[in-house]
Amino acid sequence: MTDSKQIVVGYDGSTEAKQAVTWAARQAVLRGRQLHLVHCSLWILVTSDLGPVPGVADSGLERAAERVLEEGLAVVKEAEPSVDVTTTLLHGMPRDHMGKLSVGAEMLVLGSRGLGGFLGLLVGSVSLEMAATASCPVAVIRSVDHPDGPVVVAIDDAGSPEALEDACTMASVTGADLKVVHVVPEPAGLRRLRDPIDSYPAAEALVDSAVRKARELAPQTTVTGELQVNHSVPRAILQAAPDARIVVVGTKGRGLVKGTIGSTAHAVLHHAPGPVLVSRRNAG
Repeated sequence: MTDSKQIVVGYDGSTEAKQAVTWAARQAVLRGRQLHLVHCSLWILVTSDLGPVPGVADSGLERAAERVLEEGLAVVKEAEPSVDVTTTLLHGMPRDHMGKLSVGAEMLVLGSRGLGGFLGLLVGSVSLEMAATASCPVAVIRSVDHPDGPVVVAIDDAGSPEALEDACTMASVTGADLKVVHVVPEPAGLRRLRDPIDSYPAAEALVDSAVRKARELAPQTTVTGELQVNHSVPRAILQAAPDARIVVVGTKGRGLVKGTIGSTAHAVLHHAPGPVLVSRRNAG
């Protein structure tokens, strides 16, 4: 297990994992946290012969796994030379280890393609599963196309207090602006005869309340609110975040995937062009 001062990041050597490690290292520095770099070697699943080839220096599957971890450490140090980092080499399925490592962690960071894809796992399967089951917030990192953009947080009818808190922290440590977005779902094909904001005073009040709360949590941050009306909640969220440096969503929404992640978060994870933070807390 990890302690609350660690940000855990998985590394498998892929381009997406390098992006995740670079992003996680920056977050660790900004938050004053230790970075825990993890590589899960899958070779044990296909063979028990992990040792070196007799007479061949620096060989063997175990050594190959160690080199992947060393490469990840080099990526960390290139990105943030001053970061406090520890490394761990594990054996077996990433999903079996990452959930345990998330307990007590401040954040779990993964690349958008997941870990271990070369053995036939679906693209993003580990990242999606951790977003649904981890015990801490999960950041899924794609290319950061808007490093100076705002943090965008989507709130549901209950105000998504955990997502709002995580978004305020993200905005505070990065110095970003914060945009709070709430979407009123409207049946497809329904024609609006009035201005959508004027038509939904309760929703407008919800956004105003969330903006006030965000300003309390992040007093140095510029906070704005936006009310959207759309038949597709995920589409509206993404339309409100074209220049976001990261989109923050909660795990409870309309419709459930595996009973623990809202359909909105699921869709945003699949379609957002940039990083997504799924706000989770201890699942136990």
